[in-house]
Amino acid sequence: MKKRKLELVVISDVHLGTYGSHATELFHYLNSIKPKTLVLNGDIIDIWQFRKSYFPKSHLRVIKKIIDLASKGTKVYYVTGNHDEFLRKFSDTSIGNFSVVDKLVLELDYKKAWIFHGDVFDASVQHSKWIAKLGGIGYDYLILTNRFVNWCLKKLGKEPYSFSKKIKASVKKAVKHISDFENTATELAIEKGYDYVICGHIHEPKMIRKETKNGNTMYLNSGDWVENLTSLEYNKKRWKMYRYEDHTEKEIDEDLFEMEDFIQHQLVASIIVKK
Repeated sequence: MKKRKLELVVISDVHLGTYGSHATELFHYLNSIKPKTLVLNGDIIDIWQFRKSYFPKSHLRVIKKIIDLASKGTKVYYVTGNHDEFLRKFSDTSIGNFSVVDKLVLELDYKKAWIFHGDVFDASVQHSKWIAKLGGIGYDYLILTNRFVNWCLKKLGKEPYSFSKKIKASVKKAVKHISDFENTATELAIEKGYDYVICGHIHEPKMIRKETKNGNTMYLNSGDWVENLTSLEYNKKRWKMYRYEDHTEKEIDEDLFEMEDFIQHQLVASIIVKK
């Protein structure tokens, strides 16, 4: 398969090690591109919810693919997020083409791009980490249930449905949080003189020109690989939001069986412990 050559690719919020991660689809995407620079903008491996008993081959394959890209010349930046904050101990460490950083500034055709995950704006993460972790577990099970429902809907020939998007759209606080996040990132980028500000964290893919009385900048959010399956691509002085849409039945079945095996294993273990 001919690979698409790109100057820069940004992905975030993959959450490897959780039920909701679409690792198989991400592997196919990474296998289809040849980027000069790959930015992993936080929450790639979900260390908060990491389970020794659940890390499928499809998840491990993504990590191997990223290492393979770095070994073949792609400059890979791992920007730390809240779910993989453990890696902040290794910030500013580089091994070959692979670097771990907390934030990043790249020059793209004489314009500056400011890249960071975005959890620094989230008060629940900064001050009540246990609440955020508990919420993460609930979100993981919501996504698992949603994937099973969508599998059934597909069998019936109906359109998929997103529980999470419906909740976000209906809860005023969630809508306000997303808006505040975008405005805060924009204002800071304009203040610092950056042409682009690129975030992740809130699982809301977006590309929009933002303007204030102090200037303007382009706000970009790479979305996630749990619900939206999106990435940001920069090539020939242009940004593009990529959306993965090749959800084949075989891939979905494979991931569901992996989850089913894990759940059965956990149920058996719990019964044995009780006895």
